[in-house]
Amino acid sequence: MCAPDDKSQAKLWFQLVVISVLIPLALFLSAGTIDYWQAWVYLALNAVSSVPLILLISNDPILLENRTDAGPAAERRTIQKVIVLCAALPAIAVFIVPGLDRRFGWSEVPTLVSILGDLLIALAMWMVFRAFKENSFGSATVEVAKDQRVIATGPYAIVRNPIYASAAVYFIAMSLALGSWWALVASILTILSLVWRLFDEEKFLAKNLPGYKEYCTKVRWHLIPLVF
Repeated sequence: MCAPDDKSQAKLWFQLVVISVLIPLALFLSAGTIDYWQAWVYLALNAVSSVPLILLISNDPILLENRTDAGPAAERRTIQKVIVLCAALPAIAVFIVPGLDRRFGWSEVPTLVSILGDLLIALAMWMVFRAFKENSFGSATVEVAKDQRVIATGPYAIVRNPIYASAAVYFIAMSLALGSWWALVASILTILSLVWRLFDEEKFLAKNLPGYKEYCTKVRWHLIPLVF
């Protein structure tokens, strides 16, 4: 395996720095205060649970390249550019609505529910770690990379889209952890965007990735075993 590309490494760390600044700003500015214990716990948990994931990505050249090119501009197909743009608004709202809820007191989430949300965040981070560890081709864009093959082991033996499943758990958990029932609306809209994306992605892979059609006949579930 070749060494990770320096340009991709720099891009990864730049993205991490930007996210590390923007998320706290979104939470505390929308809340109008730093007296927001749920946000502090969330940020600490997110930082700690991200370490294994960051190390995994930074030490896997294929995964590193696949994860550092993201967003509508990186997508090659128009439909995916549209889907990513449509998903952006509710995804941004997930980080703003909880703070507004904290400021204006729109809803009241019990402490135990927020703690449950924190536990689910840790679970979601572990889920995505397992998916990335199993599949270096887990790209942030919908494409077929050189030498890519179908992965049917680990979490991919249970659902076809374990990365999206991890994201769905994360967004629901985040709303609870940050103490906002209203943020669940933004979370659900984001998850629906992911479902739209995965339907198109599965069609694309069925046409362009050898063996994917056969894989879909063996693994029936998109996101949730026995449900969907």
